[in-house]
Amino acid sequence: MANVFDLIGRIFISALFLISAFNKIFNLDGSIGWMESFGVPGFLIFPAIAIEIILPVLVIVGYQARIAAGILAIFCLATAFIFHFDFSDQAQFISFLKNIGLAGGFLFIVANGTKEWAVDREKKYVRL
Repeated sequence: MANVFDLIGRIFISALFLISAFNKIFNLDGSIGWMESFGVPGFLIFPAIAIEIILPVLVIVGYQARIAAGILAIFCLATAFIFHFDFSDQAQFISFLKNIGLAGGFLFIVANGTKEWAVDREKKYVRL
């Protein structure tokens, strides 16, 4: 049962990034403009989209999940402090806390790894 919960948890924590990446792709001009309104160069949308697609997929399938989760934790913290630091706006404050919570979830993956339903799972050998 722990394997099922581990996989479901990895899917849930990663789904947000996959959806966000596709929203950025389908509203590229708006996303670039939004980033530039915070003083972030618009061309950085492309590495952000790549991060939001590639790393969550790695977390879900369990391939180099600790490394991918560590990078995603840093990404969450960076976006929290760059884009959601206006605590006078309740929506931004909630988004800030969401990103901090996601970073915590990814750090949990960094610390504990994945269970058996992962590409990188440790093989258990029985000596005969």
